[in-house]
Amino acid sequence: MELHSRRLILRTWEDRHRAAFADMSADPAVMEYMLPMTRQAAYTTWIDTQRAHQHEHGFCFWAVEDRTDGTFVGTVGLHRVGYDAPFTPAVEIGWRVAHPFWGRGYAPEAAALCLRFGFETLQLPEIVANTAPDNQRSRHVMEKLGMMRDPQDDFYHPRIALGHPLRRQVLYRLTRERWTTRNMTAPEGTQQEAAIQPTRPKTGT
Repeated sequence: MELHSRRLILRTWEDRHRAAFADMSADPAVMEYMLPMTRQAAYTTWIDTQRAHQHEHGFCFWAVEDRTDGTFVGTVGLHRVGYDAPFTPAVEIGWRVAHPFWGRGYAPEAAALCLRFGFETLQLPEIVANTAPDNQRSRHVMEKLGMMRDPQDDFYHPRIALGHPLRRQVLYRLTRERWTTRNMTAPEGTQQEAAIQPTRPKTGT
């Protein structure tokens, strides 16, 4: 499984990514608006969960590498929302980029590939994203991708404890219809190029 943009490769997780992901997930700046995880959980459980999701559904939060030298950049991808909320069932898009690569536009570049894969290959009717209200960096990426927020959709995350500052989440949505319209009307040369080599989603039980 590989998705290519001008600067990045999104690919299935390999063991060589484990240490770099664990290092990134130990960075307080990267994890400011996420629940902390132990290094062991980052090194094994999180990545193994993504591999299993890829095997079952044909997509996950993928490992992201720089196309020029293979440097690990972070993780961006799609995932089925695993909890009950007013907007579920749903597929979410998310990203986590290592601090040295902030400010280079990598998150929206990789996320644009994921949206194209989700809407064109998977034929999803909608993709959602959520974050803490104060996470302006991620909210800016969501808005740049064309995702829309209705304050009435904001929710309290059922897997975050009562009283925790991250429990309240803002929700952004993007339908396939809106994404298609945006791509059709975008100025020539501004659409994200993608070479997608998807695995076929698993069917049956």
